Amino acid sequence: MIIGVPREVKDHESRVGVTPAGVKALTEAGHTVLVEHNAGQLSALPDDDYQSAGAEIVGGSPDIWRLANMVVKVKEPTEKEYRYFRPDLLLFTYLHLAPLTDLTNALVDGKVTGIAYETVRDRANTLPLLTPMSEVAGRLSVQIGAQYLTKEHGGRGLLLGGVPGVPPASVCVIGGGIVGTNAAKMALGMGAKVTMLDNNLNRLREIDDIFNGRIFTVASNSYNVAAATAEADLVIGGVLIPGAAAPKIVTRAMVDRMKRGAVIVDVAIDQGGCIETARPTTHTDPSFEVSGVIHYCVTNMPAAVPNTSTHALTNATFPYVLRLANHGAKAAIESDPGIAEGVNTYAGHLTYAAVAQAQGRDWKPVANVL
Repeated sequence: MIIGVPREVKDHESRVGVTPAGVKALTEAGHTVLVEHNAGQLSALPDDDYQSAGAEIVGGSPDIWRLANMVVKVKEPTEKEYRYFRPDLLLFTYLHLAPLTDLTNALVDGKVTGIAYETVRDRANTLPLLTPMSEVAGRLSVQIGAQYLTKEHGGRGLLLGGVPGVPPASVCVIGGGIVGTNAAKMALGMGAKVTMLDNNLNRLREIDDIFNGRIFTVASNSYNVAAATAEADLVIGGVLIPGAAAPKIVTRAMVDRMKRGAVIVDVAIDQGGCIETARPTTHTDPSFEVSGVIHYCVTNMPAAVPNTSTHALTNATFPYVLRLANHGAKAAIESDPGIAEGVNTYAGHLTYAAVAQAQGRDWKPVANVL
């Protein structure tokens, strides 16, 4: 198979879909790997490393898309990449289609086999390709939140951990999954007062055990969310329904009652966000203000730390890349239920129920389309 690795074009997206180690494994398995010039440069992975591992360096992305049987990316294609879609193309990347009707239409119309990192499952029924970036984004959300709490960035002028004689900032984490757990770890490590809300009481019991009672756990309902956000200096949104649009847990009215200069970091923004006032932003223009509350809603947060993020992501994705290359898309989908769960579009059909529900459109299970 010919595997193409284009340079990412989303705003300040500095990660890359395959590392030189992955190139070496693929070429040793008999495949050809085409890497766009400087695709890994911002992740501290120069072209020389890729060439030494056996890759062919290609000058521009059009040739990557035209020649490759499988394109491996990090983020969803942008509009200027839609013209490369074709029926014999396998695209393996984060797609986050629920809020992206135009991209869904382009993939379906182009009859692309679109396999989304964020919906692939493993034997334990977890999301192994979403986990590493959720870990990065969860930890990064607190660092970013602490930065935006400074007066320079329009925040309340708070040091997250306080100092002796001055209390720490209050951090509210919404969602006890991978993002929320990692955010809580960072916030607690920086000395903040941390409250976590989740609607799964068993998960709250696990969180209580994990943190040995050092964070406050609260059952999530509208009353408790309103109370926790009103008290918070920093709110982290980490709600996930796999493949679907995130529910709006924090309403505009709740934001209106928050402290002036408080900060919201909505990590769920890839799936539409769990804060009603949130809208997608970029690393170039990352924040905005609503009712005196600073909102940070960058859709590719882990790109801020690309070296860490690229290695963490490819550690998880590469075994699937190799399986798809060795067996081809159809055979891999038929033989691996976890990969089948990742298929969002196939042969001109939308094949993921949660995306169809979010967009109000028809879908077919991939097994019915193969």
